Amino acid sequence: MVKRKHIAQTWQARPFSCSSWIRGPHFQTIGGKFCRPRLRQMPNPEILTTPDKDFLVLDWMPETTPDTPLVIVLHGLEGHTRRRYVTQAFSSLQSVGLQSVGLNFRGCSGSPNLSSKAYHSGETEDLLFITRVLRSRFPGRPLMALGFSLGGNVLLKFLGETGDQYLDAAAVVSVPYDLSAGADSLESDVMARIYTMYFMRSLIEKMRAKQQILNASIDFESLSENLSIRDFDEMVTSKLHGFTSAADYYEKSSSSQYISSITTPSLLIHSEDDPFLPPSKVPKLEIKRNQNLRLLLTQKGGHVGFIEGSHPGNFVFWAEEQASRFLKHCFDEGRR
Repeated sequence: MVKRKHIAQTWQARPFSCSSWIRGPHFQTIGGKFCRPRLRQMPNPEILTTPDKDFLVLDWMPETTPDTPLVIVLHGLEGHTRRRYVTQAFSSLQSVGLQSVGLNFRGCSGSPNLSSKAYHSGETEDLLFITRVLRSRFPGRPLMALGFSLGGNVLLKFLGETGDQYLDAAAVVSVPYDLSAGADSLESDVMARIYTMYFMRSLIEKMRAKQQILNASIDFESLSENLSIRDFDEMVTSKLHGFTSAADYYEKSSSSQYISSITTPSLLIHSEDDPFLPPSKVPKLEIKRNQNLRLLLTQKGGHVGFIEGSHPGNFVFWAEEQASRFLKHCFDEGRR
């Protein structure tokens, strides 16, 4: 596949029309979790041993056509590849003829990982390992990626770090471009704090499942569902991954600083009413200056919501649709 200059700018998007039945940022966000359909044909898992003797689990959708792109799908915070937004992405990619494979970040496949290392918003080594494995298996086949929320932040940081040597095109949805501002947003109102408690419950459960190997690093008596995301990153994430503090982690891992370095054609989908990030922190100017990037910024849509339709029987999941169409466009244009 040939990367054509400014290929992202030649694609025509379909405007988002927010559902008349599900309006408001929190309804779109929560609706995104429950309104997407379940995938009828679940993907096939594959376990890979990492260079540090841990493991990662890939979930493979059935082959489409061997010479069409393979798309790596990256989930969000405390997600996994069986979440409905991920499986909806699998379906949307399949509908345009692209095969997908979901990457479960460490500890997110249903079993605790083996080392003290976990995953976080700036951890790109596992994605690098996976892209190298897939490049080796499928030489010459286009390789693309689609990331949601935290997974989108990881993907943009990866693209900024590696250039265009691994991925031919990419798309991201609802990225927390500024992690510090995102952490503050999750403490800003009652609904946002409910999201935080949901994340804390899951994160702390995972830490306790590995307590025997983490006791030396983490004060387990201080872990509580009442912690903020910033508190957790100060007490856990920074200590496990070599950062001096949560602030250091946020500064080094926020994807906004990598936007200008991205040379891979990429689509960035975001809503101004995303409750996980203030609209002022979307790096609109930096994205506009990079002609490899295309920003779809809507007024409504929440966080990984973007639900269209007047009732449950006719819902359309716009973000997955647009991301799939964009990646297919990049493939088609690259063959010309």
